[in-house]
Parts: sequence; structure tokens; C-alpha cells
Amino acid sequence: MHLGALAVFAPTPGTGPDRILDLLGTRAAAIPRLRMCVRDVLLPVGGKAWTVDKDFDVHRHVSYVVVDDGDFMAEATRLAGELMERPLGRGLPPWRMYLIGGAAGGPFAVLVKLHHALADGMRAVAIGAGIFDEIAAVTSARAAARGRPAVAPRSWLPDPREMAGMALGRIGEVGRALGVGASVVRAGRLDLRGTTAFTAPSSGTRRLATAELDAGDLQRIRRAEGGTANDILLAVVAGALRRWMAGRGEPLPAADPRALVPVSRRGPGGAAVTGNRLSAYLLGLPVSAADPRERLRAVRSAMDRNKAAGPLKGAGAVAVLADQLPPLAHRFGAPLAANAARMLFDVLVTSVPLPRSALSLGGCPLTALYPMAPLARGQSLAVALTTYGGRVHVGLVADGKALPDLDRLAAAVAEEFTELYAVITGTDRAPAS
Repeated sequence: MHLGALAVFAPTPGTGPDRILDLLGTRAAAIPRLRMCVRDVLLPVGGKAWTVDKDFDVHRHVSYVVVDDGDFMAEATRLAGELMERPLGRGLPPWRMYLIGGAAGGPFAVLVKLHHALADGMRAVAIGAGIFDEIAAVTSARAAARGRPAVAPRSWLPDPREMAGMALGRIGEVGRALGVGASVVRAGRLDLRGTTAFTAPSSGTRRLATAELDAGDLQRIRRAEGGTANDILLAVVAGALRRWMAGRGEPLPAADPRALVPVSRRGPGGAAVTGNRLSAYLLGLPVSAADPRERLRAVRSAMDRNKAAGPLKGAGAVAVLADQLPPLAHRFGAPLAANAARMLFDVLVTSVPLPRSALSLGGCPLTALYPMAPLARGQSLAVALTTYGGRVHVGLVADGKALPDLDRLAAAVAEEFTELYAVITGTDRAPAS
């Protein structure tokens, strides 16, 4: 399961690909997490641990690729989909960065690709942000002030006190784990979904499509209708799926498709914690509702119920089980959990926060950033959204064979947002590009 982002930059005079490639390598090498790889350990049985790659070479992870002349964004997006489907090298830190160049003097892009085991969405943002000038400068200053401490690999032999504390913690958490497991069983569906793209077998291929929405218009909808910006974006995804199904000539499914909406469980100081700290909500996307306002209100009501229950209850909290299973159970249980994803939900929809300040790389301003969420086994579509520079950037990742018309779905996102804006505010807006 790979996640990442496609960052697009405007060129500045005198900054060529060699300079950018050097910056990417230098800054990636300075991020401790990107030097970590997975190794087997003797204890606990069947376990694995993150350790520093003693033979780390950043040149194995950073590459330069040139696309054909023409529409740079179209070519870069197509290439990004192909690069996302390539497996990461075994035994190495599980990440890659690609500098994507086009015509001389034109825009360029950076594709950041991480395995989901290396970082969840929040941690991935922190890692990826390390390539930007503004973040790298702050990080370098802090590292210099600390004397650049090394990251030591974790010993394969656990501390006895740590093991005792873990055991006591397991006793207190087992009830919660069983409750989540029961919710998963109750929420599982055996009915076949009406949309053939959602039931297609995984092919291992990937396609990427993008859309942009006006963040100012998003806030105007929120002020007029209430709720959160995330509620609005979820309603837009629901309406876009309805449009897309109609364009395919498919009947609406008997049951609304389900979205898995990730929720970060990191505390205020959690940014420094490695690994994943996620839970999630399950949400029925109201594609059966014909009116955009009705879809938004249905989403708001469902999300309010989810929030009242909390992120650690219900079937959407299945991710917490990973924190409470011993390593040996992970080895045998992970394939089962992955295959169960198809039964629990149809599409992943996630919002990824970015710093509000302007960002650049080698003095070249960031103009757009399209996040890419991972596809679980058996899933065909994932939607990720982030706001930067007054725009909401939407990244859609799909199985290439299941959704060969992903561009049509991306266009439907922009069209649905325009219609929702008109319905809520009574004012027309031209679709965003």
C-alpha cells in the first residue's frame, strides 16, 4: 500500500534539474525516518522492527524522469500513476522520490512515494514537508542546536519492564479490541455493490487524476449551510460518484457506497511518534439523494453521529486492532484483514492538512500539491484532498483497469462542487480547472 503526493512547482531563472535533484537528495537524507528499514527480530516471535539502514544511499531513492513535451500536467499525472504502481525495493527504506521535468523553462513536479507502513497520512505530511525550503531551514537549525543526535536502532531484545507494561496495557485494551471486532462483523456486507468498478478484482495497475476547487467558495458554502469543510467535501465526492455512475450508464446501487474516512489519533505532541496512529469512521455516501443540499445534510448528520461515538468505536476503528495484536498474529491476520476491506467499505476519502504558509523548493514556488491515498487490497478508488494557496487540490488514485475513466470522475468532482455552490448560495460559479 503506497501513499504519497504530486507537488508541482513554477520554475525560477537559474534553477535547473541538477540543483533540484541535489536538494531532494540532501534533504531526504537528513530526515531520520527515511533511513529506516524493516528487519526481522528474534523476540517477540514473528516480529519485525524498524532499524537504521547501515548501507543507506539516497541515490537509490531519488530519480529524475523527463516527460514528453505538451501538456505537462497531463503527462506528469499519467507518469505518476505508473510510478505509483511499481513495487518498492525489498530490504531498503520503503520510499522513493521522483523529479519530473518537462520542457526547458517550464514547470516541474516532485512525486513522493511512501509505503503506508513507514508513515500514516499525518506522519507522511511531516516527512514530505522536509523537502521544502522553509521546513528544511527550520529543521537544519534545530538539528544544529541539538548537535545532530543519531537515530539508534531499536534492540531486538525488549526491556523486561517494557514487556510487563505492555502486558498490563493489553489486558486493559482487550475489551475495546473485542468491541471493535464485533462492530466489524456487524458492519460487514455480503451484498454485491451495483457499481462494477467497486467489485472489479485488483489488477495492480494505478491511475491518477486531479481536480481543483476554490477554497474561498468552500468556506462560503460552510458559512451558509453550517457543518465542516470536510462534510462539504464528502458531500461533493458523493455527488461526483452519482454523476460518474450516470455517465457510465449504470443504475444507482441498491445501497449507498461506503467511505472509510481516516481520523488521526495523534495527540498534540504526536507528530514525533513513528508509525501509524489512525482510526476511521465509516460513512454511507448518499449517492441515492438527488438534491445536492440533501446530500450535504445527510453527510453532516452521519458524521455528527460518528463524532459523538468517537474514533475508537465502531467498525471504522478497525485500524486500532493493529495496535493490539501481537506480532505473530499480524503475520497471519494481516492478509485476512486486508481482504476484509472490500466487505467493509468501497472508497477511501481522506483530508490531508498542509502548512498555511507559502512553500518552495530551491526558490521555486509550490503551485499545487495533490495527495495520493493508498488503495487497500480489493479496493478500486481512493480520494485525498488538501488545501493550499486558496485552492482545494483533489488527488484521485484508482486501479487502472477498474476505473479507466478516472478523468471523468475528476471532472465530475469539479462539476458537483459548482452545482452545490450554486444551490447553497444562489450564485453561479464557473467550474474550477
